[in-house]
Amino acid sequence: MLPSRKKRKVAVGSGRGRQRAARTFQVDGADDYEKNQAVAEKWAAAIKCLVLGIPISSDTDIAPSLLPRPRRLLLLLNPFGGRGLALQWCQTHVLPMITEADISFNLIQTERPNHARELVKGINVAEWDGIVAVSGDGLLYEVLNGLMERPDWKQAIKIPVGILPSGSGNALAGAINCNAGLEQVLGLELLLNCALLLCHAAVTPLDLVAVTTASGARCFSCLSVAWGFISDVDIESEKYRHMGAARFTLGTLVRLASMHTYRGRLSYLPAADATAHRPISRSITVAPNGRLPLQRLPLHRALSDMGLCEERHAFWGAEPAPVPCPSPGSPPPSSASILPPPSFSFEPGPGELPAGGAGEARVGGPPDELLVPLGQPVPGSWVTVEDDFVLVLAIYQSHLGADLFAAPFARFDDGLIHLCFIKAGISRAALVRLFLAMEKGSHFEQECPHLVHVPVRAFRLEPLTRKGILTVDGERVEYGPIQGQVHRGLARLITGVDRLKIATG
Repeated sequence: MLPSRKKRKVAVGSGRGRQRAARTFQVDGADDYEKNQAVAEKWAAAIKCLVLGIPISSDTDIAPSLLPRPRRLLLLLNPFGGRGLALQWCQTHVLPMITEADISFNLIQTERPNHARELVKGINVAEWDGIVAVSGDGLLYEVLNGLMERPDWKQAIKIPVGILPSGSGNALAGAINCNAGLEQVLGLELLLNCALLLCHAAVTPLDLVAVTTASGARCFSCLSVAWGFISDVDIESEKYRHMGAARFTLGTLVRLASMHTYRGRLSYLPAADATAHRPISRSITVAPNGRLPLQRLPLHRALSDMGLCEERHAFWGAEPAPVPCPSPGSPPPSSASILPPPSFSFEPGPGELPAGGAGEARVGGPPDELLVPLGQPVPGSWVTVEDDFVLVLAIYQSHLGADLFAAPFARFDDGLIHLCFIKAGISRAALVRLFLAMEKGSHFEQECPHLVHVPVRAFRLEPLTRKGILTVDGERVEYGPIQGQVHRGLARLITGVDRLKIATG
């Protein structure tokens, strides 16, 4: 037996997706085990320095002290998201990879909705180099809002956040995967891609949108606000939860059979270079071979399942007490708009979750200087459209789901809300074609006259139909007027792209 050897497992690509292969390096230049061990450790340190870009030469005294201290990540895992495979996949695939990358971690399983929100409100953020949600997008939504509810939110929101997808929709993971130049994939392959990117540690500024609902509650969104067809399918398909991801396909078919339109008033502040009411056509190549590995029916959920569940054992124990936060500043008054606000009120429907209600902490964050209170008319510089809509989607990431390339022109920190809406009059067949094209990001090439895209800085949506569903990052909120403003680069997202150069063919 050789006196000393170092083993290293690496992820390699293949026709069947990313797989792990073992590579063994042996050191046996001396008869003494300790001498061989010292040489092996120097080689390991030298290789890590090269990978990390730390300059070394033949005159450098190679030692572990050249390396930065191991990164410390707080992993929050939702064991009930998606198909319930998060813990199994994490233990089998993720933890070995990040251990080999010299990343130290604490893994906590969440036990109920808003558990992650409570945890991050009480941690010492200086102890961590990042917080990673091992779930779908819903857990990250909790993390971001928990950070914004802290008294020290200005410092707390700068801690890098990441995602290891194991939910149903995995929209943000799809955007990270696409941003790195990787082929669009789903399931375990997407998880492995994101785990590898997480190990590379590069961080990108992330826009957040401050969303205010009818009751005055304020939250921070990293994905989207939806009304109409998309939110209907998202929420109404809950009854098919036992079917897994197929619930969204069935929900889409059911909603297509009884397609609704909604009367509403949509107001927005266009970005300086925006052309209002005109679709933007972009040519996007998802994969070098022009194919996607899987073909699925349209509209898969953009948010993970945060199940109402029984308590389970957590890897790390006691819950910290929630920390009260100051109320956000009042927005400044502004000039009036031509159209008045709706004159009737809304009552919460069954299952609606009005954030910021009684007993909940108020969210901090920067003031929304572009917005006026919902009870006041929008400023005169805004554009207002009153019409019948099939759907309204305010999205700020490229993906609505892991395989829904909804806004191929969106970037993590472009400072834009991509406001997309489909007006009444579109046929069912045309709507299906749009969603099928969305899997490759080519739906704007359809030149559908009912589809409109406008890049904006802020928006307000005032439903004039009494019943409907509104979602923020896929979670249902109270029905009624809602508005939002983008805050550019407010958060930090672990994307890994600076240190990973991938050829796209």
